[in-house]
Amino acid sequence: MRLLRSPWLWIVLAALVVATSLPWYVSGYVLGLLTVAYYFGVFSMSWDLLFGFAGEVNFGPTFLIGVGAYTAGILDNRYGWSPYLCIALGALAAVVAGFLLALPALRVRGPYFGLITLVAVLILQSFVVVFADLTGGEIGLTIPDVLSIDAGVNYWIALGFMTISGAILFGLARSPVGLILQASGQDPVQAGALGFNIVKHKLAAFVASSLFSGLAGALLVFYMGTASVGTVVDLSVGVQVIVAAVLGGRRTVIGGVIGAIFLIVAGEFLRPTGELATFIVSTVALLVILFFPNGFLGSLLARGAKQ
Repeated sequence: MRLLRSPWLWIVLAALVVATSLPWYVSGYVLGLLTVAYYFGVFSMSWDLLFGFAGEVNFGPTFLIGVGAYTAGILDNRYGWSPYLCIALGALAAVVAGFLLALPALRVRGPYFGLITLVAVLILQSFVVVFADLTGGEIGLTIPDVLSIDAGVNYWIALGFMTISGAILFGLARSPVGLILQASGQDPVQAGALGFNIVKHKLAAFVASSLFSGLAGALLVFYMGTASVGTVVDLSVGVQVIVAAVLGGRRTVIGGVIGAIFLIVAGEFLRPTGELATFIVSTVALLVILFFPNGFLGSLLARGAKQ
């Protein structure tokens, strides 16, 4: 009942209604931008679950994204399996890889966890280059199948996936598991003294983040028609995911979508300026982080709470 009385719920629902109707009156170009932005929104929401709530800085979100994307792409390119089966197996591969990475990583504290995730990205990049016959190497891997050739259908798939992912991640963050993650992120010693299994809950958060990151990565490559280091594994892509989550608002989950849309749309709008576009977007992002540390959505929520 408290959720139903929240004005933010109705604002989100209204935004979803407007977003759902966009294919009927906007161009395919705009739909394409938003489609990519929605997948990046899922990347950012997944990252925020691990950092915003569990307090673990994952410097390598593209490791999980890349495992899901390349697994799905290789299965489709090399073996011609059904795209839906490839996507499911890509998500499964990301979960397994995330679980195996989290087991040793969660045993360390501070910056060492972030360094381990960063090294994992570098290892994946090397794997893609070394095993070029399988992965396509630096040129990239062509994905012969697509989910749809219709821009509107692809847009609705991305919007629906983002909405479902956001609802699940938001619910998880507000559940008892999410509260334990917040407690462990703020003071792991005290949370452990209260009897909570910190490693177990952080491992669950890492697995959940892996699932949605890998699934979004697999869906993205079937939309783009290619998988390459520059699009799904590169460190700059990971930085974009992290910045989007911080811009939207840490511990808001849904704020990652706002940050992703801002970065994708602003970068495309400023493309005619060439290299200056990256400078302008980065400067704006830095100013927002400095003067609005809670991000776009976080600042609005904080202001609403004061009123």
